Amino acid sequence: MVQRPEASEFPEYYLPYVNLVPDGNLLEILKENLEKTASLAEGLSEEAGQSRYAPGKWSIKEVLGHMTDTERIMSYRLLRVGRGDRTPLAGFNENDYIAASNFDRLSIKQIIEDFTAVRKATITLINNMPEEAWERIGVANNSDTTTRALAYIITGHALHHLKIINERYL
Repeated sequence: MVQRPEASEFPEYYLPYVNLVPDGNLLEILKENLEKTASLAEGLSEEAGQSRYAPGKWSIKEVLGHMTDTERIMSYRLLRVGRGDRTPLAGFNENDYIAASNFDRLSIKQIIEDFTAVRKATITLINNMPEEAWERIGVANNSDTTTRALAYIITGHALHHLKIINERYL
């Protein structure tokens, strides 16, 4: 089982995400989050998917798309670091990614299918990662990060955005 990372294993700005992850089996937490996210999305109308809680904020569709984009990127980082690759990995600007996306033109069904595919790939990646890989250190966005920290960041990021959807949009 993946152990919770120490605060020294990742940049401080990820601490709120890591802190959101409850104690327990990380794979089960990811599976439960997938079920909750899919259930929430499947209950939304296309009109609700376009809603924004304030001017200039992302729509629910964009939040779900952002969750998918970020998980893809973070899983790639997890793979690279877990395999011992010390090549520095670039950061990304989530607002630029949303601006270049077409999430609002996709159906909620398409967006949640994509999220589900990415999440299932993340789960198999984490499940199959060798035990010795979890403490490996790589560089992402100019900061040292361990493999296990990336697994917790992925999980906490999704929990964070699901909470925002529930609290601010619904």
